[in-house]
Amino acid sequence: MRLCRRVPGSLGVLVPTSTNEVHVPTGKVKWFDTERGFGFIAGDDGGEVFLHASALPADAAAPKPGARVEFGVADGRRGPQALAVKLLDPAPSVVKAKRRSADEMAVIVEDLIKELDGIGNGLRRGRYPDKNKSTMVAKVLRVVADEIEG
Repeated sequence: MRLCRRVPGSLGVLVPTSTNEVHVPTGKVKWFDTERGFGFIAGDDGGEVFLHASALPADAAAPKPGARVEFGVADGRRGPQALAVKLLDPAPSVVKAKRRSADEMAVIVEDLIKELDGIGNGLRRGRYPDKNKSTMVAKVLRVVADEIEG
């Protein structure tokens, strides 16, 4: 049973064969090169579909590999080409995949609190921490914030 048919004179646009059933292709972004403005989608049906930047939503950032998408398909000169791509969910976060356990973070946060408490005591006495200590604490704060935010 064919799910789609070609519309004559429409540059290969595929439409559903049945008005009762609409099949919208889905898949995952294999890769996308922002400099060149294109990439490929691995369709859930096993096919590979060309993805041009013009098919992406105007307000969307470049899709990351693994991002789930929904798209229309047209026959391009070199094969299937995605149209009107909709990002279904963001790509898996590398940060979340490498995230420390809650137990590890608890120890780090407790150590950071001790450092900040010492800095607070010095500030009450009118002394800022030296450059090395303030740089180190600022870096740790950024890392902890990123870990917590995920």
